[in-house]
This record gives sequence, C-alpha cells and structure tokens, in this order.
Amino acid sequence: MAVLDIVKFPDPRLRLKAKPVQTFDKSLQKLIDDMLETMRAAPGVGLAAPQIGQSLRLAVVEYADEEEEDAKPKTYVLINPEIVKTSQETVVATEACLSLPNLAGEVERYEDITVKAKNRYGKPMKITASGWLARIFQHEIDHLNGVLFIDRATNVYELTDEEMAEIKD
Repeated sequence: MAVLDIVKFPDPRLRLKAKPVQTFDKSLQKLIDDMLETMRAAPGVGLAAPQIGQSLRLAVVEYADEEEEDAKPKTYVLINPEIVKTSQETVVATEACLSLPNLAGEVERYEDITVKAKNRYGKPMKITASGWLARIFQHEIDHLNGVLFIDRATNVYELTDEEMAEIKD
C-alpha cells in the first residue's frame, strides 16, 4: 500500500465529473487500499478518487459513530454511488476538506440519505445513513460530481493554527 498525493484546490481535476468504474480488477483493489491508507494518514474521514487525481466514481469513508462508546470505525467503499433518497430535514454544520487545507465553512446537508452503490468487489449495496455519516457520504459524492464544499458553504473561513491542530489530533 502507498500514501498518495492529495490534489489541492484550485487543481482543475477537482472540478471534473468522475467516470463510472467499469472494471473490478486487482488494480482497483490496490487503488482502494492506497486510498484508505492515504485517508488515514491525512488524517481524514473520507476520500474521493478525484482527490488523488483519478477520474473514477470511487470514494472511501471510515467513521465511528460518536454516540456509541468505544465504537470501532466502520469502513465503507462506495463505487458508482448514487443518492436515491433524502430526508426533507436538513442540518447546517461545519465542514472541511483534505483538498482545501486550512478552510472550513457552514454547509447545509440532508440529515438522512439512502445511497445505492457497489462495494469493492462489484456487489450492489444500499446504505441508509444519518447525521455525520450522511454528511460525509454527501461530501464525497459531491467530489465525484466536481462539487466542493465551498460551493455549498456559507461563511467560509480560514482555520487558525490551533483549530488545525485540533483537527489533526
């Protein structure tokens, strides 16, 4: 496995709509493993293929439910994901992004979503997510469509060194 370079804004590759994954081969498995290692090293909770310069509809997410004490992070591999259902309720919260270091902003997202995707082996799956997990999925799927959180955010601001240190802890 390898830690890959994360593409930073304003790189134009971040603005392209990613192409669907067609082939589930060894090179895709290696890319997924490398993306997971890159996301963990950053550190982050999600990473989309365009963020490492790959025009593929592929995202990885690792998240532990904050409400469960001692919860172990769950890893998700989303290939060709599509949001098929959303709640009417939305929530505004602060987001940041590995491709836009030192920036954060308030973003309105659906509270609950259902995502249809394929797993790393091409098997169809459907995930219903709420709260932060739903937010992370929406953020990563936006990347696959060339949309960045700053496009949806209000009150975008630069993080202080202290805030950056908190994020990395």
